[in-house]
Amino acid sequence: MLRPQNSPTRELVNLDGLWRFALDDDAGPEPWTGVLRTDLEAPVPASYNDVFADDAIRDHVGWVWYQRTVRVPRGWAGERVRVRIDAATHEGRVYVDGSLVAEHVGGYTPFEADVTDLVEPGGEFRLTIGVNNELTPTTIPPGFTTTTDDGRRKQLYRHDFYNYAGLARSVWLYSVPAVSVEDVTVVSGLDGTTGVVEYEVAAGAAVRVRLLDAEGATVAEREGASGELRVPDARLWRPGAAYLYELVAEVVEDGAVVDSYSQPVGIRTVEVRGTELLINGEPFYFKGFGKHEDTAVRGKGHDPAYMVHDFRLMDWCGANSFRTSHYPYAEEVLDYADRHGIVVIDETAAVGLNLAIGGGMRTGAVERTFGEDGFGKATREAHAQAIRELIQRDKNHPSVVMWCITNEPASFEDGARDYFAPLVDLTRELDATRPVTYANLVFATFETDTIADLFDVICLNRYYGWYNDTGDLASAEAHLEAELRGWEARFGKPLVMTEYGADTLAGLHSVNAQLWTEDFQTALLETYHRVFDRVPAVIGEQVWNFADFQTMAGVFRVDGNKKGVFTRDRRPKAAARVLRKRWRGQD
Repeated sequence: MLRPQNSPTRELVNLDGLWRFALDDDAGPEPWTGVLRTDLEAPVPASYNDVFADDAIRDHVGWVWYQRTVRVPRGWAGERVRVRIDAATHEGRVYVDGSLVAEHVGGYTPFEADVTDLVEPGGEFRLTIGVNNELTPTTIPPGFTTTTDDGRRKQLYRHDFYNYAGLARSVWLYSVPAVSVEDVTVVSGLDGTTGVVEYEVAAGAAVRVRLLDAEGATVAEREGASGELRVPDARLWRPGAAYLYELVAEVVEDGAVVDSYSQPVGIRTVEVRGTELLINGEPFYFKGFGKHEDTAVRGKGHDPAYMVHDFRLMDWCGANSFRTSHYPYAEEVLDYADRHGIVVIDETAAVGLNLAIGGGMRTGAVERTFGEDGFGKATREAHAQAIRELIQRDKNHPSVVMWCITNEPASFEDGARDYFAPLVDLTRELDATRPVTYANLVFATFETDTIADLFDVICLNRYYGWYNDTGDLASAEAHLEAELRGWEARFGKPLVMTEYGADTLAGLHSVNAQLWTEDFQTALLETYHRVFDRVPAVIGEQVWNFADFQTMAGVFRVDGNKKGVFTRDRRPKAAARVLRKRWRGQD
């Protein structure tokens, strides 16, 4: 599924703005059959939970409904007309007037419908989108629902971020020619100083391609739906120094171009060699953050102003990378990373596959995580589909250098290997050009983890000094180094610390190593950095978290997770300057 774009043969209409909105309980039976009965209007893109100052809406479990009237441009006669939803968290249904045209499960990847036969150029239609936020044992991420004594449904889940829901990304109406480019895949490589771009175009007719440099000059061209383009003395996509070419794929009939689609291309290589990850043959060290799509009021709603500001703050710190914890981010985020040379670990929404923890804390559960009584074949198939959709969507982004297929699973339990081995194989089958990784939980040590050998890179989430050795940084330093050396000795693979940090209240200080102070957060980070510098297999550090973020209600979370280096409204804590000094060499 190609991302819609304006081109010489295509047009698109953005459908963002205010939509009529209602909870399923208030919408009446079959709300898609007529005008939605409601006084509420919801912004798109945005999560709906915090918009209305209404507990019943914030805590609602189940379906909600969005609706608006859409006019089809009159110039689209003879074209195919499609509706695309960039994301519906976590399940979506799309109706044109009274007709169901699309269904999708998975809250962070796009889906679309061809509505040509249901609409008329120049005419209007009623577009209704249902969104269901319920998490179950067979969704990714998983969850459970309970019913209170007074009949209210409550959503329970194992991950430590709030289950924001709704249409958090854009909705589009777009046109394509009757015969069109349906997919483009590019894989880049190097032959000495010559860039090699292998391409494959799915289309229903003859295809020709041209590769343009950043100035618009043609540097290679070829006819055929698949092939190889060679670029002498190619300019490479490098971390911190992005260079993008443009692949123009054209469908040709009777000598005329009937469709044209442009795909940015970054020429670069990624490989793992021993305990190093190489980009263009050069060792790369990850400096950056785990992040969340999370802002006040909008929840997970994509906001270009926040996006740019976050990237500039990361640059100010000297970060060169981030992980899309714990779900695929909006495509605009990866586009920006492509253009600016920021390296991305791209992660599925498979967080919470661990019945021993909840919200980052031990639950005391004794149930088996994997198997038909926990997360079994149906969950694994949903997980596989999430991997397919992630790679299909993001396969052409040069910024993406690794696929992370899960965060903090119960990889120390029986059943974990049977669950994950087929998923690792699937990931490599879909894309053999990028390393595969996962983020390991502290309960799965280098002695007890059962899946680490399946992966190319081992990512570790560790909280010595916070959840372990609480407040004792001397013990934390010794235990962290011992563990890292254990992973290094047993597996001989690159290690990336993808989470480390401490909850911190902005403005709280102490002359002692007191928990929750800015002083303790900075001391903890410096402790970890000393250890990283002593362990050769460590090839990266990504602090948890870039900014404070909202979580589920809990007595150990006061207005969310406070491990951010920046506050939720992006004001720096003292730790931001510690990172700036380490990563940039500047105070």
